[in-house]
Amino acid sequence: MTATPQPPEDIDNSRVARDLGTSSLARLAGVIEVVAQPLYVLMYGLASFGLYAVLWSIVNLVENFADLGMTSAMQRTVPQAATRREEAHAFRAALILGVTPCLAIAIGAVIFAPEVAHMFNASPEDEDRLESAIRIFAWALPLWAFVEIATSSLRAQRVFGPEIRLRVFWEQIIRLVFATLFWLLGWGFLGLLVAHLLSLALTAVLAARLSLKYFSVGDLVRGKAHGPIFWETARAGLAIMPANLSQRFYSDGGVIALNWILPGTSGAVAAGLFTIARKISSLIQAIRLAFAYVLSPLASALSRGAREEVQKIYGFATGVLVAIALPAGMVLAAAAPAILSLFGKQADPAVPAVMILVGSRIVEAMAGAAQPIQQVISSYRAQLVAANTGMIVAVIVGWFLLPDWGLTGMAIAVTAGLCTGAVLPVIQMWYDEGLTPFSDHSGRTLAITIGVAVVGAALAWLSNFLPDLISVPLTIALMLGSTWVACRFALPYEDRQALGKLGRALRLV
Repeated sequence: MTATPQPPEDIDNSRVARDLGTSSLARLAGVIEVVAQPLYVLMYGLASFGLYAVLWSIVNLVENFADLGMTSAMQRTVPQAATRREEAHAFRAALILGVTPCLAIAIGAVIFAPEVAHMFNASPEDEDRLESAIRIFAWALPLWAFVEIATSSLRAQRVFGPEIRLRVFWEQIIRLVFATLFWLLGWGFLGLLVAHLLSLALTAVLAARLSLKYFSVGDLVRGKAHGPIFWETARAGLAIMPANLSQRFYSDGGVIALNWILPGTSGAVAAGLFTIARKISSLIQAIRLAFAYVLSPLASALSRGAREEVQKIYGFATGVLVAIALPAGMVLAAAAPAILSLFGKQADPAVPAVMILVGSRIVEAMAGAAQPIQQVISSYRAQLVAANTGMIVAVIVGWFLLPDWGLTGMAIAVTAGLCTGAVLPVIQMWYDEGLTPFSDHSGRTLAITIGVAVVGAALAWLSNFLPDLISVPLTIALMLGSTWVACRFALPYEDRQALGKLGRALRLV
């Protein structure tokens, strides 16, 4: 039974839209993380929150290097596997290759905690607890690697909703509950780290249980560990790893650099402010990620047939991304002062950083259909160009702007790298694969969307002069409203029709 060849799938714009609806609704739970941040700052203080953010950024950055690209490798190898057993062997290879290095690094961090602790800047009350914090939080690295790989295996099976709900919704809820409990018990800064670790451990258990519904235990344990699919998975992961690392570099590198460059408490505070700005901008990033989660495995499955089929979903996805990300992002950027007021006056210096980072996420989202498709259909070498170029640009800009420009300089550097890394895959796909992000209606879609976005942003800017109890809900309403207007009037009828039940429920058709 396990040797039965996989039947071809019927994948079109409607299938993309259906899976996208599931993915998008699940990722809306990421709002919980944005809402939780003011609570963490209120409970633990901005400096302690900033140190926690730096440690978590280190874990994220190291995991994206040490897992050898396994989360993305499976988006290529599992959909293209010939049998169910081969799918399971690809998953097994990813677990072996991705979790083992992370476990080794965690053990090293525990052993050398005193030396590692000297790398970070913290407030005086947190400095004495840094060694203990590192010994505790080091175990987040292998746990996070397992969660990433286990949930990625579901995405490779084109199962989008459950894994995103698990990671984005339940993980955040569990973390917030534990963080509140430990704060009430007076655990201080370490309570926030333990809460995070416990949330990862419980999520890992749930992820393992969920992945075994789609991969047979028998298939996972049978056969040689180092078969052909093992080496194909390793090769795919190593090729994609630089692109994954560059994406994490943009998100977490700024947090780490600010903490290392600025001394003492100011380093921890700057890291906290950059984390807040980055997390607000991640509301737009979530739009791109929802598409990336869907497009990678679907394009991988389609790549076994004609490239014209890939072109259809590429053009469709780009149009929808523009109609959603541009108005929502411009409204969010214009309302940055009102949103940051939730964190208190101490967050005011982050206003320019929020606007700049949101702008970068708009560009990234509008070009966001190219990268996930490139990762599964293009040559491995082509993927290195955009990732490496973007990182080089970010480092060069950061070198000239830091430390004099501080938080704003880091936001500009990250934006320069992000935009470079997002646009280059579009150009590469055009010249190397003959695939373009444009459709017959692209000009009309962009023109109408820009008009809607400008009006929405103007209204959002005016809302900053209203009381917070009015301006923040109004901002949310403007984001949703401008996005709906753009989708309704900028997208062609056939694209809105392809949205199926979601389109009808939202009155887009």
